[in-house]
Amino acid sequence: MSDEELLQKNREEFARLQNYMVLAEKDSNVYRAMKGRYIELKVILTASGINLTELDIIKE
Repeated sequence: MSDEELLQKNREEFARLQNYMVLAEKDSNVYRAMKGRYIELKVILTASGINLTELDIIKE
């Protein structure tokens, strides 16, 4: 898998994960588990030079 394909995969996962987080209760174990992956993806995308200002709907 090329770097570009991996970056696209992570961006798609970030968007999908945020959609699930919006549906979950913030005080639930499920939300807390998703938030861990959300932070990981946010770090990966930011380190790859992606500006998350428009993509990040959770903003935590």
